[in-house]
Amino acid sequence: MKTIYLTGYRPHELGIFNDKHPGIPIIKKAIENQLRILLDDGLEWVVISGQQGVETWAAEVIIELKQEYNIKYSIITPFLDQEKNWNEIKQLKYQSIVAQADFVTSVTKRPYEAPWQFIEKDKFIIQNTDALLLIYDEDNEASPKYVKKLAQCFCETHSYEIIEINAYDLQMVAEEMQQQDW
Repeated sequence: MKTIYLTGYRPHELGIFNDKHPGIPIIKKAIENQLRILLDDGLEWVVISGQQGVETWAAEVIIELKQEYNIKYSIITPFLDQEKNWNEIKQLKYQSIVAQADFVTSVTKRPYEAPWQFIEKDKFIIQNTDALLLIYDEDNEASPKYVKKLAQCFCETHSYEIIEINAYDLQMVAEEMQQQDW
């Protein structure tokens, strides 16, 4: 597995409304743990679409991992200027991860028109990666359920892996981190 699509929840879907939320380090550590396993197994590229939440946190983890591993990440947005209506702080964070990305492009090459652009982005990324790493829990469906459904359909006719980090996995990471703090 050389390339994965990493995605998951937006912050508001998890009740996270600022960067100081105690859940963010747990999510980032879970992503880091899984990426380390995949890197040891030959992972070279991580693809994100640059949305706020899991994907932004993943980019921050990857930037840290670049100090130890030869890992690259690309940002493939659904449309141009996706951050246009975000507040200034979120735009600055986004611009920072874009500046450090190894490749950046947009699927539709035009501004937002309609929700179909999100679906096309997911289809494109799934078709051009080897696996999906999804931060998702069945008990809290929200937006990740759509990309999971697309990936499951793709799995029916292609060799494609879906790796999930769920609420139980996050709980285990939280407990490990708590024990380390003691």
